[in-house]
Amino acid sequence: MPRSQLLYIGVSGSVLALDRATGQEVWRTKLRSGDFVNIVLEDGALYAAARGELWCLDAATGQVRWKNPLTGLGWGLVTIASADGSRAVVLGEKKRRDDEAAAAAATSATT
Repeated sequence: MPRSQLLYIGVSGSVLALDRATGQEVWRTKLRSGDFVNIVLEDGALYAAARGELWCLDAATGQVRWKNPLTGLGWGLVTIASADGSRAVVLGEKKRRDDEAAAAAATSATT
């Protein structure tokens, strides 16, 4: 399922991906037990923070790419920000749509 059809939720120490059209759960990744999860999506990666640790998940599958325990910083809430993050997501979606339109136009021209 394309990432653009997914809605990401951070709750109770887990990250979930839901199908935007149906609300059905596509995948779930448990990070920590019973804690607030902050998430940010950027360039196909989903960054999640819970109990003083940071994870990078594959946005399509929920598979953990890497984990950083943020050693020595405690278990407090973690906030996440990235330079141009929202712009990168919007531009990535625009590029995907432009590529699909170009492919459709090329197919129409050859038939």
